[in-house]
Amino acid sequence: MNTKLKCLLLDDELPGLTYLKMLCEQIPELEVVKAFDNPEKLLAEMANLDFDLCITDIEMPGIDGLSLANLLKDKMVILTTAYKDDAADAFDIEAIDYITKPVKKERLQKAVVKALEKNNKKATNKKFVQLNTDKGKALLFFDQILYIQPSETDSRDKEVLMKDGNIILLKNITFAKLLSHLPKADFCRINKKEIIAMKTVKFFAHDEITATIMDKNGKNLVLFLSDIYRSDFLCKVNI
Repeated sequence: MNTKLKCLLLDDELPGLTYLKMLCEQIPELEVVKAFDNPEKLLAEMANLDFDLCITDIEMPGIDGLSLANLLKDKMVILTTAYKDDAADAFDIEAIDYITKPVKKERLQKAVVKALEKNNKKATNKKFVQLNTDKGKALLFFDQILYIQPSETDSRDKEVLMKDGNIILLKNITFAKLLSHLPKADFCRINKKEIIAMKTVKFFAHDEITATIMDKNGKNLVLFLSDIYRSDFLCKVNI
């Protein structure tokens, strides 16, 4: 079960954004991936960001929070606003929750718990993902995936090592997008070029992971654990 949500924050008013980020950093179940003061910047970057949840203000110039929520598709959204009249619209788009400003930590915590419950329920029910490969669409069952790395011929494509030893080539997909489809407690990005299934971890040290996967010489695969992803890995080891 996942005990932490990765979130994006959005508010066009810098004081409000700073305050929201401060509150989120006090909630153990949240990890702030990035904070934005412009919805267009968020939309431009979101394909390369690994996140579960977006906490956004509704009233913003250009793209408002409701329009943004519709563009986020399968991502969870918590809406904040200074106007109580926005509540009906918030429920129309199936937002996780709707919080009136000023946002209080206790109220935000309740909304985060709702999001966490929904996320875990979704992860528990789903057993596979459908993705594009070089041979057409394929169903990848999570319990069969061991290891993922970029293709040697085109880094936009990803090679997936399956439990039966076969390698499936996924076409034109980012690591962030791929991670958004995988159960978060079961898979971890360990550096810029590799994702592993947590069940393959045999030993680990400060910057090194020994996997149960064998290399071409019949030895256990030894992988680099980078500083950027170490904390996430350690959290999953301790679940």
